[in-house]
Amino acid sequence: QVQLVESGGGVVQAGGSLRLSCAASGSTVSFNAIGWFRQAPGKQRELVATISGVNSGGVTYYADSGKGRFTISRDNAKNTVYLQMNSLKPEDTAVYYCNTLRRGTVSGSWGQGTQVTVSS
Repeated sequence: QVQLVESGGGVVQAGGSLRLSCAASGSTVSFNAIGWFRQAPGKQRELVATISGVNSGGVTYYADSGKGRFTISRDNAKNTVYLQMNSLKPEDTAVYYCNTLRRGTVSGSWGQGTQVTVSS
């Protein structure tokens, strides 16, 4: 079973950028659909973006919250999925998580996540 570890979060001013990494171990992640999620204080965890496995063409999907600002991608050689976040807003402040997806449903365990804080 693949294990995923998130990193790359931090504190950034509004309008800034961050690139989050989701590093996989235990198995190759290239054939898995991967999703990035986030959870802000007092709110439910929400989907941010997904990328399908390489056998499915690496198709990407973005929730409205990140459309046009976020880009999900994968580096199969590094067994890592990235979330590039540009034009960050204070409402993007949250803990960001990645997870495997199977038939549109989360199929792995949740990790520690990585904190993103956007100051105004």
